[in-house]
Amino acid sequence: MNGPGPQKTGANWPRPVPLVGDTTSAAQRARQPEAWGFPEDEKEAFYRVIEARRDVRRFRPDPIPQALLERVLGAAHAAPSVGHSQPWRFIVVSEAASREQAALVAERERLRQARLLTEEAGRKLMDIQLEGIREAPLGLVVCCDRRAPAKGVLGRATFPDTDLWSCACAIENLWLAARAEGLGLGWVTLFPPEELRALVGLPDGVETLGWLCLGWPDERLPLPGLERAGWSRRVDLATVVLSERWPGAGPPPPPSALRSPGQAAVVGARDRADQLLTAPGSLGALDKALDRLGSLGLSTIAGGTLVVVAADHPVWHHGVSTYPQATTREVLEATVAGESFGAATARAAGLAVKAVDAGVQGGPVPGTAECRPPGRRGDLANEDALELTDVAALLEAGRRLGAASPARLLALGEVGMANTTVAAAVTAALLHLTAEETVGLGASGDSATLRRKREVVAAALRRAGELPGPMEVLAALGGPELAVLAGVVLGAAGRGAGVVLDGLATSVAALCAVRLEPGAAGGLIAGQRSREKAHPAVLDALGLEPLLDLRLRAGEGIGATLSCQLLATGLRARSLAGKVGP
Repeated sequence: MNGPGPQKTGANWPRPVPLVGDTTSAAQRARQPEAWGFPEDEKEAFYRVIEARRDVRRFRPDPIPQALLERVLGAAHAAPSVGHSQPWRFIVVSEAASREQAALVAERERLRQARLLTEEAGRKLMDIQLEGIREAPLGLVVCCDRRAPAKGVLGRATFPDTDLWSCACAIENLWLAARAEGLGLGWVTLFPPEELRALVGLPDGVETLGWLCLGWPDERLPLPGLERAGWSRRVDLATVVLSERWPGAGPPPPPSALRSPGQAAVVGARDRADQLLTAPGSLGALDKALDRLGSLGLSTIAGGTLVVVAADHPVWHHGVSTYPQATTREVLEATVAGESFGAATARAAGLAVKAVDAGVQGGPVPGTAECRPPGRRGDLANEDALELTDVAALLEAGRRLGAASPARLLALGEVGMANTTVAAAVTAALLHLTAEETVGLGASGDSATLRRKREVVAAALRRAGELPGPMEVLAALGGPELAVLAGVVLGAAGRGAGVVLDGLATSVAALCAVRLEPGAAGGLIAGQRSREKAHPAVLDALGLEPLLDLRLRAGEGIGATLSCQLLATGLRARSLAGKVGP
């Protein structure tokens, strides 16, 4: 029986090279970031084509060879399109009757537009040839097939008109290819859209971007036609390039010293991962989280800490929780003793535990860091949850906790009977959602509890109205533990530490922190997606993909600590895995 083969311990392994797609490695790209460029003479020719592109209006009648037509149409079809939707359609029109009808519509529309201008401008317009529909051997009617629902096309859910922009990119590709081949192209929009649609029989849901005249040019313009005719001139580049914000757009956001990891750190973490003997991104969401830790300089979670913040809430008296209010104190005391389920999970993951009392009923809990609000607290439905000054103080106390912790990785947890109601209300206010969209069952809830929670949150949202920012949202609808947790996120981010989030409450606290200082987002990792209804919306707002989806309702940071174990394994595996050769 044969024994094991020779081992390559300590050697460099060859990087696996895919047979399709990008065959370069991060090391190659780092050595020559400019290597994707074309030779200088080809770049020069490209820029000359751009500079020489013209809107041609006069054409020779000579036909365009079919192979050349397909070549320039192929350039149009190679254009970028949002979501790779390729919504463009080009109807090639060569029949004389159709071109004559189109020319008549364009001439009529030019007369109409001239009458809308001043007398001098209208006369000037009539002296300028604006189309060559009769002369050009071919017309191309540019169409955009918009029948696919916007939400079904990647990138169109936020900008629904990106399909039209994609078609404009295709026109530009066609225009540049035509110029390189010596063809002329003119874009004619002197058509009422419905008449051009009828001319080529477009169905509902397909729109036109105009008519393109294509043929050999009977003019070779040194300048754009309208510029040469004195209609307008090209403005200087400096007048169209703006820096950071639109001039006069109001005061910029307050300056912040808090920054996400820099570009070099982010790319460096990805470069190191590319040295492993595995396909880049093979661990999916875990790889992204590990790269994020790498950008923070973390190669292990050793020395990490679970921060558990607890508070009770007056809204509990509205019957929105299925557990006695005293449970909050009991769990926090057990956390201090190291005997709560959250503390035990943290210990199993190799994490220390920091317990924080942010306002538990019955007086301060011994053994905790004390961050209790001194001011009046309300029940959300009838009065504000916290005074604004208390929110500021709690936020600052949390910031100090996050900044003072020696841990490079913090897992966040919380304890508080009724705090899923509070977290749902804060989520609804921050994301402009309704109680129906944010309120879930909570731990061990039933249909009656759910109804009461929705009624309370709806009443709280009506009472609070539109709120200007996260500080005001926390004051009107939040809880002290959310304010402290938001501060912990800011404090940790300020010293470049990573933060692993647990359920809805810790995540919405992190969202408040990011709304206050966007740089805090760079160190966040979503440990899990809980069963709370609002949690996915909050994770989406943070741009985070959760590592675990176990339908947890536990709180106490349990989901975050379980994810820390996964992160620890991933980091350890990366350190043990074979490295590829240079």
